[in-house]
Amino acid sequence: MWESVWGQGPSLEQTKLAMEHTLFRVSVFDGSRIVAMARMIGDMGLDYYIKDVIVRPEYQRKGIGRMMINELLEFINKNGVSGTDIFVELCAMPDKIPFYEKFGFAANEAQRLKMMYRVE
Repeated sequence: MWESVWGQGPSLEQTKLAMEHTLFRVSVFDGSRIVAMARMIGDMGLDYYIKDVIVRPEYQRKGIGRMMINELLEFINKNGVSGTDIFVELCAMPDKIPFYEKFGFAANEAQRLKMMYRVE
């Protein structure tokens, strides 16, 4: 999946750990072939972060991404503290921003900082 959109993926060990520590994930299959997935991490109280929204290129623009985001937001609605506001974040490439804006996401003045830290 990862390679179909972003290039070389993480190691199998990293992927297993990430999945074990994911709050919620959605996968879409065409028969036995996985064609899309999205996952969410967070603290279940104040903050949720949508990660790794991936739809194979040949399956994009068919409503699969919208369905997955709706499932993630429904998870928050079912598990969040009733009557409170919860911060939902994600990072998107510039060409994908209009897609997320349809759900109510908006860019702010914060800049995303990142580094790849090498574990020895």
